[in-house]
Amino acid sequence: MDKKLYPTIAVLCLVPLIMVLGNSMLIPVLPSIQKELNISVVQVGLLITVFSIPAGIIIPFAGLISDRIGRKTVMFPALLVYGIGGILAGIFAIIFKEKAFPYIIAARIIQGIGAGGTYQLSMALASDLIQSNERSSVLGYLEASNGLGKVISPLAGAAIAMIGWYMPFFIYGILAIPIAFLILMMVNENTQKLKENIQPIPQYLQNLGNIFKEKGLALLISFLGGFFVLFALFGLLSFFSDLLEKQFQIAVFPRGLILAIPVLIMAITAFVLGTVMQKQMAKILKYAAVGGLILACAGLGLFCPLKQIFWLVVTASMLGLGTGAVLPALNTLITSCAPKTERGIITCLYGTVRFFGVAFGPPLFGFAEKISKPPIFYSTAGICLTIAILFLIFVKPDKIIPADIQQEG
Repeated sequence: MDKKLYPTIAVLCLVPLIMVLGNSMLIPVLPSIQKELNISVVQVGLLITVFSIPAGIIIPFAGLISDRIGRKTVMFPALLVYGIGGILAGIFAIIFKEKAFPYIIAARIIQGIGAGGTYQLSMALASDLIQSNERSSVLGYLEASNGLGKVISPLAGAAIAMIGWYMPFFIYGILAIPIAFLILMMVNENTQKLKENIQPIPQYLQNLGNIFKEKGLALLISFLGGFFVLFALFGLLSFFSDLLEKQFQIAVFPRGLILAIPVLIMAITAFVLGTVMQKQMAKILKYAAVGGLILACAGLGLFCPLKQIFWLVVTASMLGLGTGAVLPALNTLITSCAPKTERGIITCLYGTVRFFGVAFGPPLFGFAEKISKPPIFYSTAGICLTIAILFLIFVKPDKIIPADIQQEG
C-alpha cells in the first residue's frame, strides 16, 4: 500500500471507532438510565433501537448519494449531525431529569440519522483507495477499530457515568465533531474521477440489478449473517448487563470491564483474520464466516442454561470470537462484489442490515427476562447455524471476488 495513504486510512479508522460508541457506550449504563428515568427494561432498550433504525434507513440513501458526489462530502455533515444529536440528548437529560425519556429518544433519532452516513462509507472509501489484495487487511483494520471501540466504549461509558448517568451522551459530540473536521482536511478523494464516471439513474439501477442477479443469493446469505451475529451480540450484551446488575449486584464500572471481554476478543479476531485474509483471501474467507457463525451458535446455546458468572463470560466470549471471524470476512466479500460506481450503495445496504441487527437485539433479548431465555437464545442460535450451512453450500468467494484482488502481493 502506498505510504501516502497511511494518514487517510488512520483517519478513516477513527470513524468506525466513534460510531460504535453510539450504542456500546450506553450498554453498561442502561440499568442506571432505567432507574433514573423510571422506565422498563424494554423501554430502555429502545435507546439502542431508535438510534439504529434511523441509521439503517439513511444508510442506503447515503450510499447512493456518495456514489455520485463522493464519500467525504456525505461523511462530514453526517458526523456533525451525529455529534450534535448526542449533545442534545445530554442537555435534555439535565433539563427534564426524570421526564427526559421522550426528549432523549428524539435526540437519539437525530443522532442515528447522522450515523447513517459514516461507517459504511468509510469502508467504501477505503475499498475505492485500495485496489489490491491488501483490501482485506485495510478492511480488517476498520473492523478492528470498530471492535476496539466496542472494547473501550463499555469502560468509557461506565467510567463517565460515575460522574452522571447522562454524561456519556456528551462524549459523542466531543469526539465526533473534531473527527468530522479531520475527515474534511486530511482525507483526499478523487471526486472529479467519480463525477466523470457518474451513470444515468436508469443505467445505475440496471447495473445494480445485474449485480443482484449474478450474486444475489450470496449477498442475501451474507446480509443475513451480518444481521444475526450483531443481533445476537448486542442482544446478549444488553441482557448480560442487566443480569450483572440485578442478579450479581455488580457496580457499573466492573460491569463495563466484564462486558469488554467478549468485544476485546472480537476486535483481536477481526484484526488477525483481516491480516490473514490478505494472503489467502478466497480460501480463508469462507471458513472464517462459517466457523464464526458456528461459534456464535455455540455461545448463544451454552449461555442460556449456565448460572455461574465465569462460564457466562466464557460463552459470551465465544459469541465475540465468532462475530470477530464473521464480520471482516463479510466486509471483504461485500465490498469486493461491486465495481466502484455501485460499491457505495451495496456496502450501505449491508450497513443497513447490520444496524437493524443492532437495533432489534437489545429489546427482543429484553423480553427473555420477562418470559424465558430458551425461546430467544435457542432460536437465534439455530438461525446462526442455518446461515452457516447456507454459506458453506452456496457462497463461493472465488467466484465473487475479482481475481486481481485475490492474488497474493
